[in-house]
Amino acid sequence: MAPALSSPAVGGPLGLLGGTFDPIHNGHLRLAEEACDALGLERVRLIPAGQPPHRGEPGSAADNRLAMVQLAIAGNPHLEIDDGEVRAQRKSYTILTLERLRSELGPDRPLVLILGADAFLGLAQWQRWQELFALTHIAVANRPGYAPHGRRWPGALSPELDEACRDRQVTDPALLRDRSAGLVIPFDMTPLAISASLIRDLVRSGTSPRYLLPDSVLDYIALHHLYENHE
Repeated sequence: MAPALSSPAVGGPLGLLGGTFDPIHNGHLRLAEEACDALGLERVRLIPAGQPPHRGEPGSAADNRLAMVQLAIAGNPHLEIDDGEVRAQRKSYTILTLERLRSELGPDRPLVLILGADAFLGLAQWQRWQELFALTHIAVANRPGYAPHGRRWPGALSPELDEACRDRQVTDPALLRDRSAGLVIPFDMTPLAISASLIRDLVRSGTSPRYLLPDSVLDYIALHHLYENHE
């Protein structure tokens, strides 16, 4: 059984896609585009992390990563950027970002946090993760056709995550519009073997990463000599 309805929704569902984006690439952009279509989202807001809490220092400064995201989404009316984590003088925890967005957008706007399957499987390790369901829906991106044991994400959930999701999983995107938070929905995405680390390695080695990321971002990387001397 799905959670009870919240107050009437104001505005269509807003997708949220966070990441270091170091640099942003076509895999990120395709995920955002497909999530928008598959889930009936009004828009997807990309949120570059300022100080990622669970990894080392990014290869490029936050302002550079923010600029690259702005270049990458230019001209796409379905994508927008949020600089809140970059501007905040603290570690970029998702729960804090969601609390800020709820304060800005109100309690009734449907929010949809977009996660890859691997990130979702590790959700119980996130700070204050149980509180996420009160603030947002969660959409889990999977490889097409992957449905072990009737589920749409690979691997077994931890006992605590399994318990939290037991009555929340839905498959109908229309339900995301009827309440502001609390559902978990899987969707299929096109798998693209692109990673930011691959692009950084290619730049560092002097090999072109063209067609793995937008030309505008590639030009920005070259102009500012990003990743050339980072380990």
